[in-house]
Amino acid sequence: MSDVSGETRSRIDSDPYCETLGIEIVALDTGFARMELTITEELLNFHGTPHGAAIYSLADAAFAAASNSHGDAAVGLEANISYLEAADTDETLTATAEETHISGRTAEYEIVVTGENGNRVATFRGRVYRP
Repeated sequence: MSDVSGETRSRIDSDPYCETLGIEIVALDTGFARMELTITEELLNFHGTPHGAAIYSLADAAFAAASNSHGDAAVGLEANISYLEAADTDETLTATAEETHISGRTAEYEIVVTGENGNRVATFRGRVYRP
């Protein structure tokens, strides 16, 4: 059972950028989110591999969902990503965001992006501020 209100989930689920890319919410709970993105040819770079921005966008969407799942607005303070392995066209990537630290008005999240076989494609870390 999710502690996330219907209004909060609806707001997160209606993100136009995520809709444009095809990023979907798989799971959402307080301080936690899981999102998916299937890599299409439109998301490839000139090397024929997924563009880093597509992978970053998936991780960032999970980060935004998890950090805003408390119901209060959370704005990004910083984020970084490490790309570890390429993914294939038509592969569905999963980004799992977990709250790793919360203190006062700031919180930290780790987001792991994996491929269909469970291989780690990227690791993303981000911090938010809740005004």
